[in-house]
Amino acid sequence: MPSTSLELLSEHACFGGVQRFYQHASGVIGLPMRFSVYLPPQAKIDAAGGQVPALMYLAGLTCNEETFMMKAGAQRMAAELGLALIAPDTSPRGAGVPGEADSWDFGVGAGFYLDATQAPWAQRYRMATYLTTELLGLVAQTLPIDLARVGIFGHSMGGHGALSLALKHPDVFKSVSAFAPICAPCLCPWGQKAFTGYLGTDVTAWAAHDSSALMAAKASAPYPRGILIDQGLADKFLPTQLFPESFEAACQAVGQPLTLRRHPGYDHGYYFVATFMGDHLAHHAACLRD
Repeated sequence: MPSTSLELLSEHACFGGVQRFYQHASGVIGLPMRFSVYLPPQAKIDAAGGQVPALMYLAGLTCNEETFMMKAGAQRMAAELGLALIAPDTSPRGAGVPGEADSWDFGVGAGFYLDATQAPWAQRYRMATYLTTELLGLVAQTLPIDLARVGIFGHSMGGHGALSLALKHPDVFKSVSAFAPICAPCLCPWGQKAFTGYLGTDVTAWAAHDSSALMAAKASAPYPRGILIDQGLADKFLPTQLFPESFEAACQAVGQPLTLRRHPGYDHGYYFVATFMGDHLAHHAACLRD
């Protein structure tokens, strides 16, 4: 069971709601973990009831629990739509694994939102279980968030995490979208490096964490109300790391509605993310309304 002990690190009034940053002792990770939450004005923070739907946002490589809340410009529209926003960290911190801080694309800040199976990573690097069980359970117990109406989205590595976790847990996440996601990590250098380190050299085990492979294995569309992906065509990582065409083909094969928008001139950064953030919040609000 998740601990219900939350340490409030800071709190800020924001668009009629409140932006909070928390730390807690994680039983799954075995270390302190940080996350941020935006609660819109519709959330009844100090009274019973008033639960609101929530979106979990997964950030990309080198980011942390502050990145999305500070850069994406999501709070204004989240306040209008009555959506809570949850942003976890991108990996454990302070695990003491030799070499965990040697690379910007593996280890600290690069947990890839999976449960590692290989030593020495398997003990602490358990982000998938942490997110889908402990963190969601914790916020539902302590904050006015409706656990029956939760969506997930993310950027880059976090886009990979959002798509793969949604496809593995459609009972948990009722909506999904992504910005410039790593759509086929089995095929790209970032994914191959992470999967080898966290999961081992048996490539057959990697497919369980590859969004394109997961979608291709579905018998029918897991998200009949659609998936939204935005991709910048000036993104320097598009040709070698992202492979949205692989996910697009997998969706077509199983009849999964997908809106994949390709935008000339936009790169991989948060100016791109902020530009289309409103469309993603509206997509999730529509899916979570029922």
